[in-house]
Amino acid sequence: MMNAMTYRGYTARIEYDDADRIFVGRLAGIRDIVGFHASTVDALQSAFHESVDDYCKACEKLGQTPQKPASGKLMLRVPPEVHSAALVAAQASGVSLNQWAGKVLQQAAAHA
Repeated sequence: MMNAMTYRGYTARIEYDDADRIFVGRLAGIRDIVGFHASTVDALQSAFHESVDDYCKACEKLGQTPQKPASGKLMLRVPPEVHSAALVAAQASGVSLNQWAGKVLQQAAAHA
């Protein structure tokens, strides 16, 4: 299970740095690098919230739209036999391929 925190639609991956005895976080799913750290969980959560808020304010000052982790649109390239098997599985489940794939991806992500 990934150690993560979520705030305002952003998720941060959390790791522990044993050498410095601190928790280190970084926003996941965006190209911009936004990181933070703290020595306690409460302080880490505050630092995370402050980092997200500061990132959004900095983007606004620069006239840029803050990056979002995902738009909801996903294009995959898979072998034709995988595509065919997925279509059959979706039809057998009585849902669209998008609905089926979304459910399968959600289940896989929950176990990552």
